[in-house]
Amino acid sequence: MRVAVVTESFLPTVNGVTNSVCKVLDFLADSGHEAILIAPAARNTPSSYRGFTVHAVPAVAYRQFPVGLPHPQVQKVLSAFAPDVLHAASPFLLGAQAIAAANRIGVPSVAIFQTDVAGYAKRNHLGKAAALAWRFVRWIHEAADLTLVPSSSSERDLVAAGVTRLARWGRGVDTERYHPRLRTHPDAVDLHARLSPGGEVVLGYVGRVAPEKQLERFDQLRGIDGISLALVGDGPSTASVGRLLRGMPVTWLGRMGGERLAVAYASFDVFVHTGTEETFGQTIQEAHAAGLPVVAPRAGGPVDLVHDGGDGYLFDPDALTGASSMRTLVEDLVVSRDLRLRMGESGRRAVRATTWNSVCTELLGHYARVIAARQPVPVVEAV
Repeated sequence: MRVAVVTESFLPTVNGVTNSVCKVLDFLADSGHEAILIAPAARNTPSSYRGFTVHAVPAVAYRQFPVGLPHPQVQKVLSAFAPDVLHAASPFLLGAQAIAAANRIGVPSVAIFQTDVAGYAKRNHLGKAAALAWRFVRWIHEAADLTLVPSSSSERDLVAAGVTRLARWGRGVDTERYHPRLRTHPDAVDLHARLSPGGEVVLGYVGRVAPEKQLERFDQLRGIDGISLALVGDGPSTASVGRLLRGMPVTWLGRMGGERLAVAYASFDVFVHTGTEETFGQTIQEAHAAGLPVVAPRAGGPVDLVHDGGDGYLFDPDALTGASSMRTLVEDLVVSRDLRLRMGESGRRAVRATTWNSVCTELLGHYARVIAARQPVPVVEAV
């Protein structure tokens, strides 16, 4: 199969879109498929990935991200490659142009929805602008043959916006890299000792430090005895969150990846996710794979990933006190090691079969269906 992948984000930028695109390209390369990638140009953008050519198009910087702009090169690249299918990752300006170009040359397209427009609009009090944003989303995704959504929450949002031709497609997790056995790794033991010098329960977070991640919620944990916060990641809100959490037992570990990130998970006792705008929640799956109980808001992607009371807790994002608040649920896990272990084991069991190989094999099935639907019906001559 020949697959043209167009993405709004790629290396060296690291985020959920980039990570999933890399996993898809890895799978295509390992499975013997042909592919190209079209991505926004940025400093140090690679010219190839896993043997696939990367076509960088002009971009402008917005909030530390390169935003790809429509360019005539997109139509030329697609026509020259003649793909069987177009994969549009979190399509915006660049993705919208690529989908339109694919339609002009008769190539079916699969769009991957990964942006919580509703949550962003609510947080930024956009009002009427939110309706315009949803009209733009509908315009983009209705042009694609199929839109894949990562969660039930995203599916409801898109149905309400009038988007049709939807299917669910989640994300895989590397269950070998993220594994409970890493807790005995010397680096994980050393890191845990540094994070918990007095036997504190380590509450970990992994992700961007940005407004949509709502890390200010950690301030709700102020004053809980016997805890230590370990924050992995960086971003535009690092300084403001640092000021807000001043006086709390916080260790900033910075951006991590690969084995260092796996070791960081292994040094945590509990994983806490704070944002309500996740369309999926990949770090939750990674935490489950590492055998950690998860505390996350009852909103967006986490609702599908956390079995409340089984492998973690879902808190009411609007509650500051009470049985359903983030603080109360974290306290339950802090005081009970047995509960942490039981929930961590349940989380590990929940994701063992959710490998990237199985998820990408499912993606090939979606490709095959849109390709078949675009096939012309053969004319059978009368005999």
